[in-house]
Amino acid sequence: MKLSASVLFFCLVTAASVSGQTAPAPSGPDAPSWLSPSTEINHGLPSWLIFGGDYRDRFEGYSGASYKHNATDDYVLSRLKLQLTIKPTAWLKFFVEGMDARALEKFPAVPTYQNTWDIRQAYGEIGDYSSGIFGLRVGRQEFAYGDERLIGPSWWSNTEHNFDAIRAGTHYKGFRLDVFSASIVNPVTGTWDHHLQGNNLHGAYGGIDKLGPRLIVEPYSFWRLEHGLVNEEGIVSKLNEKIGGIRIVGSKLPGGFDYGTEMVREFGSLGADKIQSWAGHWVVGRTANVRFTPRVYAEYNFATGDKNPKDGIRGTFDLLYPSGHDKMGFADQVGWRNIRDTRAGLETKPRDNVNVNLEYNDWYLDSPTDSLYGSSGTALFRSAAGTAGTHVGQEVDITGTWKFARAFTAGAGFCHIFPGEFLKSVTPGNPYTYPYMMAVWKF
Repeated sequence: MKLSASVLFFCLVTAASVSGQTAPAPSGPDAPSWLSPSTEINHGLPSWLIFGGDYRDRFEGYSGASYKHNATDDYVLSRLKLQLTIKPTAWLKFFVEGMDARALEKFPAVPTYQNTWDIRQAYGEIGDYSSGIFGLRVGRQEFAYGDERLIGPSWWSNTEHNFDAIRAGTHYKGFRLDVFSASIVNPVTGTWDHHLQGNNLHGAYGGIDKLGPRLIVEPYSFWRLEHGLVNEEGIVSKLNEKIGGIRIVGSKLPGGFDYGTEMVREFGSLGADKIQSWAGHWVVGRTANVRFTPRVYAEYNFATGDKNPKDGIRGTFDLLYPSGHDKMGFADQVGWRNIRDTRAGLETKPRDNVNVNLEYNDWYLDSPTDSLYGSSGTALFRSAAGTAGTHVGQEVDITGTWKFARAFTAGAGFCHIFPGEFLKSVTPGNPYTYPYMMAVWKF
């Protein structure tokens, strides 16, 4: 029974694509109304009022939870978003998005799996924040910066990240800058969400586009403040953390090459503790101009761990609020903290609307005495004495997406983790397997 709802929706949208296998389904005025009900609704609304939304259904399961034998589960995640934009003039906009996220046959059904009927976004905007010379946006909203390795909505999660924030954006002659003051919203199912008091994030994220169409340079700086954390002496203290970084991306280079890098430095204090951590991401790829347009890439990701839990220096990299999905493996069992990750992959397009990807990750801990962390930054396993080795394991993933009828996207994948020396020492060492099947309807 747990599978039925997801399979039904998946089969419905797949069946709807059969006639579109040789030609895309029509859109616009001639499209069937069931493909885009928002279009029909908007025809009856004034031009300054716009309705939209989407629905996502995902079946997922796993075996080998916590790398234990016979630790299995499967469940269905559903998520409905309804959006309303009010734009009385070109320089004034109001946006509201309600969301209902549910976990079927998942116990306990708590965030990040479930958050029933809540306001995910509600903000007002003066000017043009996205692309104008100046824009100011105030209220509950989502953030997405760069590759979202530090700050992003975490789209794969059923509940996603959002912030209560004020931020301003400017775009002028090839330069852009975004400045903000925000507090992360704490999702609580069954009641209205509220931001975390005393947990504040301020920052500036820049961009330089005038260097050419093949180069993106994005410098940034964040300042994180939080109360109630415990330092290495066990004293409840205040976090005062500064983050500085830069992201550089080059694409569509001669020979089909592309590259990207992001490097981040963190410093500051947690009470008497000093913060000294950093992380880096480096990738190079090449796309061949042949059938299936294959792209092969090699990637290395690094984030410091804490070398000594009693020396007054916090060396574990702080992941902030990332979109951590598939940054170091599609199964999301490893995050960008205390890690050395070698990654390689092959991306292909058998058809214009079909993607099939094969990925491989090989992980080592940076510090054997620090924890292994998940994709959201949560500590999972640790050998305090550092005697479990550093080789975490390897992951192999095959995933695919299929866009059809313009309104639908279907996806499926299979991920498998082979435990290494570290996981075999601190857990029962059973392999972890994660299959999923997903359908998205943007209406």
